[in-house]
Amino acid sequence: MDIDDAFEHYDAAAGECAPTRTAPRGRAAASNPTGRFERLIVEDDWEAEPDPDDASDSSSPPTRFYRDTSKSIITFHDSPDLSFSASLNPYRGCEHGCIYCYARPYHEFLGLSAGLDFESTIFVKEDAPELLRKTLSKKSWQPQVVHLCGVTDPYQPFERNFQITRKCLEVLLEFKNPVSLITKNGLITRDLDLLSEFAKWNGVSVAVSITTLDEPLRRKLEPRASSAEKRLEALRRLSDAGVPTAAMVAPLFPGLTDHELIPILERAKEVGITHAGYTVLRLPWGVKELVADWLNEHAPGSKQKVLSRVSEMQGKNMSGKGFKSRMRGEGVFADQIRFVFESACSRLEIPKRRPKLSTAHFRVPSAQKTLF
Repeated sequence: MDIDDAFEHYDAAAGECAPTRTAPRGRAAASNPTGRFERLIVEDDWEAEPDPDDASDSSSPPTRFYRDTSKSIITFHDSPDLSFSASLNPYRGCEHGCIYCYARPYHEFLGLSAGLDFESTIFVKEDAPELLRKTLSKKSWQPQVVHLCGVTDPYQPFERNFQITRKCLEVLLEFKNPVSLITKNGLITRDLDLLSEFAKWNGVSVAVSITTLDEPLRRKLEPRASSAEKRLEALRRLSDAGVPTAAMVAPLFPGLTDHELIPILERAKEVGITHAGYTVLRLPWGVKELVADWLNEHAPGSKQKVLSRVSEMQGKNMSGKGFKSRMRGEGVFADQIRFVFESACSRLEIPKRRPKLSTAHFRVPSAQKTLF
């Protein structure tokens, strides 16, 4: 694949939305609602119905790639909900298309929709490896864990071609700066050679997110992510290579997937994870409408139960009642989930926290060594 041919020109001011009635094949969102910052609403007055017998699936919007010319690559935060303060995101938008993704509203800042645009319009930070190298070389850089990603998945399907995540890992390894990763794609095993090198000096931790073991449901929730079986196999291969691994049961859909918490932990224990975690569903901004539409189409009988329980755990806005509670919620249902998780981890002897990574080996390579 010629990477230059993958990119197209993008003008944020000319962004469009193209509403659809049902989710196109291979996509999770059923619509492309106008972003909350837009003054103009664009609606098609006609749309073609998808042909179920057409293998080419012309009804599905193609994935389009655009160059992201950001001048910095590491984002810092002070959220008490997260175990890291520095994150690196090689991509904006995510082709996995998880309908529940909290990152969807970020596309609205680009004049795009949190719906189909988020999963079909991807911005690629080609300069990420070099920007990372410059950042780590600065005297002001304090060695610390860099998290990949924090917003969108670093191992989306097209990472196989762009290899930006891999190149960033090579830079981090060169500087011996610790890294943590989270993904829901088995593609991460491609980089086992690098990750195993990090593990030799306690410089890496990998979490794989598993939402459900029900494959038909998984295809509808996360249409372009790896199957649960491939994710479990990735955890096994990483664990066998000495890489500390975690199963993140995330997010738990109350009333839809929360009953799978124990089975997922049991399967993850079998493949050798070193720790585990979970989050409950939260629905910021327009994500709540997208999920409501998804439930109407795929699980109408569960819609009222899911949304009412999310509201009870996360507040009326369904986005969380504040820091320190939004990841796991509050109230009776949240307490029940917490009890089940802690009891299962105790029975299965799974630690609930990842090992502390080492910054003691950090070094700035000499210019001559970098040259050769």
